[in-house]
Amino acid sequence: MHDDLVQKIKSDPNYHQLVKVRSRFGWALTGLMMLVYYGYILLIAFDKEFLATKTGTGVMTWGMPIGLFVIVFTVLVTGIYVRRANKQFDDLSNAIQARVQA
Repeated sequence: MHDDLVQKIKSDPNYHQLVKVRSRFGWALTGLMMLVYYGYILLIAFDKEFLATKTGTGVMTWGMPIGLFVIVFTVLVTGIYVRRANKQFDDLSNAIQARVQA
């Protein structure tokens, strides 16, 4: 029974679309996140002078807003993924479930 269910799911075209779209989207967001995060780490490693440069007459340096951007970007990327997962990915999952149970 279990193997039959697995075969039904694997043969569903919505399953293949879900796997393809979700994987591509996940890897794209992962690449963006790695670019931002490792870009910041590379700035810390190789351009400390830039990060230590003051943004104005106060005490804030460029490292602080850039570091905050990395944190905010992480939250935004997570939100983007959750929004798409709740819409498109759940719709495809429900279509797979309905077709398999029929």
